[in-house]
Amino acid sequence: MLGAMIRLFKVKEKQRELAENANGGVPFKKHTAGELRLHKDISELNLPSSCTMTFPNGKDNLMNFEVSIRPDEGYYLGGTFLFSFQVSPIYPHEAPKVKCKTKVYHPNIDLEGNVCLNILREDWKPVLNINTIIYGLYHLFTEPNWEDPLNHDAAAVLRDNPKMFESNVRRALSGGYVGQTFFQRCI
Repeated sequence: MLGAMIRLFKVKEKQRELAENANGGVPFKKHTAGELRLHKDISELNLPSSCTMTFPNGKDNLMNFEVSIRPDEGYYLGGTFLFSFQVSPIYPHEAPKVKCKTKVYHPNIDLEGNVCLNILREDWKPVLNINTIIYGLYHLFTEPNWEDPLNHDAAAVLRDNPKMFESNVRRALSGGYVGQTFFQRCI
């Protein structure tokens, strides 16, 4: 009985879609649960003034967007860092994939842009949202963590010689070499 009802609903839905398309209406597009949740998250965003969100592929593609973070305190004061977000259709049951598009000298972000943030890995829970991730990323710039590094060299310098770390960050932000690695100006 239930199977027959479900088939009936699918037939009715297909008839409605065909009718809309035949009448010159906009084709009906179903949204995944991930898209619906992401739309809710975006509508409820409460970003710090130092963060902005953009949709390079237009508002029709909410599942891929960018966030720009400009820390207003700490070692990275004045720098601008761009992150790309790719959100899975099964979001929030899977954390978004986040990459830093700005090459940065940072203990928790490697030179390929991979980000070490616990809520993007083992501590992800469906109750978390995009706002939480953005605040987590912002926090990486105000308080970099040498205890959970992706860039082990930067972590060791931060741990052993914070003054040298600060000097290396300033050099990288201004556009220059830290060791053998060149960083584009982002300040």
